[in-house]
Amino acid sequence: MIINRVREKVRGDLESPPELRRPGTGWLSGVAGLVGAVAALFLVLSLRYPALLSVPPARTIYAAPAFRIGLHLLLIASFAASVVSLVLRVNKVLGLTAISIVLLSTVLGGSHVQPPGELTGGYFLGLDWFVLNVIFSGLLFIPVERLFPRHRGQPLFRVEWREDLFYYLVSSLMVQVLTFISMAPAIAIASHTRWTSLREWVGSQPAVLQLLEIMFLTDLVQYWVHRAFHRVPFLWGFHAVHHSAKTMDWMAGARMHFLEIIILRGTTVIPMYILGYSPLALHAYILLVYVHSTFVHANLGWNFDHLGRFLVTPRFHHWHHGIEREAIDVNFAIHFPLFDRLFGTYHLPPGGWPAEYGIEGHPVPRSYLRQLWYPFARK
Repeated sequence: MIINRVREKVRGDLESPPELRRPGTGWLSGVAGLVGAVAALFLVLSLRYPALLSVPPARTIYAAPAFRIGLHLLLIASFAASVVSLVLRVNKVLGLTAISIVLLSTVLGGSHVQPPGELTGGYFLGLDWFVLNVIFSGLLFIPVERLFPRHRGQPLFRVEWREDLFYYLVSSLMVQVLTFISMAPAIAIASHTRWTSLREWVGSQPAVLQLLEIMFLTDLVQYWVHRAFHRVPFLWGFHAVHHSAKTMDWMAGARMHFLEIIILRGTTVIPMYILGYSPLALHAYILLVYVHSTFVHANLGWNFDHLGRFLVTPRFHHWHHGIEREAIDVNFAIHFPLFDRLFGTYHLPPGGWPAEYGIEGHPVPRSYLRQLWYPFARK
């Protein structure tokens, strides 16, 4: 009961009206302190229980002095920002909550915590992966969205921000399961192919050329799978969750049903895996598609008219999410508008943007669990 009251008070202060979020009110320092405190706590938990809460690639850096120093500075900075918020802000909930979380992290060992016993393999939850995802995406896109917004005045903590942040959390925690299931079809197909010479030749090409080929092949597969999710009624139930977002920003792209992620990744990964592209090209593409997907959903007002002739841009993809009738079933490509031009689904009126986003009537319910069940419960 107490936790619920505190959570609602924190949420209320995060979603404060504009006049209570101006510089000098202690809101910015309170948000910075709270975000830093939560990130530090999750990293401390990942350090304390690495076999359960951390992704294997991150475990190698935990013993590095630089990482420990960085975590220690994060705790100090979060505490300092929280104190500033307490001094400036009438509502003390952000500062007090952040300080409490910093103290909890310190009690758990802070930057000096040591994992108990030997590090073992097996099943893990990517809690540290969630922290890295949010920090990387937030630091990359929040400043740009604040400086060059498409929708001015759109708050950072807009409607349904908690739902989309929770999607980030779930997909990060379940990264091992999602990767295993998504890779299963490609691995099964590759095990029955004997394209040794072709795979060696493909993997020996320059990395940049491999990256372009991967983008082209995955986009071709993605186009038709994406289009099927719009045209097949049963599949649309899953994809409707993604389209239910009424606001476009750097968090909106994370809203995807668990089963859609598996189907989409499971099909698009097939060509890049069975053809033998090098690990360098594959890793470069994973980073590129992650950043690009966030970019095209972002609240950015740039038209990118020249770039948009060749690559998918925010305006192009925003039309895909538009609620207007003319925005229905258009712009399915994720990288190259060429595919929409070839197959008759291209829509990009000069200088125009959709007025609103979502699905007519907004039939998809709020909350992660209801959206998870929505494809099976909808009429």
